[in-house]
Amino acid sequence: MPNFIKFLGTAGARVATAKQLRASGGIWISLDDTNIYLDPGPGALVNCFKSTPPLDPVILDGILLSHKHLDHSGDINIMIEAMTNATYHKKGIVIAPTEALDYDPVILKYIRSFPEKIENIKPKKKYKIKNLLISSPVPHKHHGMETYGFIIKGKKNSIGYISDTKFFPKIIGAYQNSDILILNVMFSTPRPNIDHLNIDGASEIIAKIKPKTAILTHFGKTMLTANPQKIAKEMTKKLKIKVIAANDGMKFSI
Repeated sequence: MPNFIKFLGTAGARVATAKQLRASGGIWISLDDTNIYLDPGPGALVNCFKSTPPLDPVILDGILLSHKHLDHSGDINIMIEAMTNATYHKKGIVIAPTEALDYDPVILKYIRSFPEKIENIKPKKKYKIKNLLISSPVPHKHHGMETYGFIIKGKKNSIGYISDTKFFPKIIGAYQNSDILILNVMFSTPRPNIDHLNIDGASEIIAKIKPKTAILTHFGKTMLTANPQKIAKEMTKKLKIKVIAANDGMKFSI
């Protein structure tokens, strides 16, 4: 299978997800003969099979969950069942925050024996999923919720995924050396009391990390109104770094 990132949903937070202003399925990454899924929100399974060509979760080697908010975790249980061939084959690794597994869990207890292993995220700890090395470099700041992003390292490529968070200086050093940087950008303008990135924060991160390509996703209503593609073009011109706004179903070749 070729190396690619497939966006099976680019909606962010409650309004865009609940109204399905865009799909909310999350991200499939195929790299170095390894398939992983990031944040399987509502519609993940359906959008896998609606993809062109269809993506069957039975070939997944792992699922990564950044935090337990529903726009990220809505399909986590059915995706675990699908990865394990409807529970007939014990396989795959699930990496998730402790909060997603303990009190008020989003990963149901009955499902936990189906994957080969479930790992609790610990900052800077490295996890192996087939041919990829996974780490969560720093806890994010997201409304008191235990939240992480991921660095996914292959043989030649490093992908950084900055999930939901407000901007804070340490995030820049945490995701340095990402060849491809995926950022969840909820807002077009600053919202100081809400722990999500906006265009200004995302621009500062991209400018200082200097990835080969930055991909914006997880858009709220204000970003969709402002036109993410237009914003990405303006950022590319300003930063002199390739910035892309993801669309539902977009396939980015690595």
